[in-house]
Amino acid sequence: MKPSALVGAFLVGALLAPPEDGKVQFSDSPPAEDAKNLTQKRMGGGGEEVQLPFATQAAMRRNPVTLFAAPDCGEPCAQGRDLLVKRGIPFAERNAANPAEAEAVEKLAGIRQVPVLLVGQRVVKGFSDETWAGALDEAGYPRTRLPGQANPLQAPPSAAQPGAPGG
Repeated sequence: MKPSALVGAFLVGALLAPPEDGKVQFSDSPPAEDAKNLTQKRMGGGGEEVQLPFATQAAMRRNPVTLFAAPDCGEPCAQGRDLLVKRGIPFAERNAANPAEAEAVEKLAGIRQVPVLLVGQRVVKGFSDETWAGALDEAGYPRTRLPGQANPLQAPPSAAQPGAPGG
């Protein structure tokens, strides 16, 4: 087997089949039909799990992002969500139609109006592309999502039921 073919086999994946003598066997071909205790391992970093850029991870630790939105918010919430997704910023979305979340928005922003963006301790009321970008820049978030970076988009909040936990 050529070395390049061997490397390719490990980048795609490996099937591990411990034979009866207890030795681990790596292969790019399927194991025998009667093989037991099989596990599949991905090697070489080509897996489906894409790590976030270091700058994003550091910013998330220092300044987590939360978007307070509501189903009837319309275009401002959609534009804010799109900005976060376009920049590849992981965020939690809270449904301000839920009474407990609406109270949290009022406590943070002084008004029950959405969208509200919380970046660490900084509260940004309403949507303004420049203001949101400035808050995210100050918090250390990258300006663009890297190619292949997972999409942080979350489903828009649905109408909250009274007493429903977390929206």
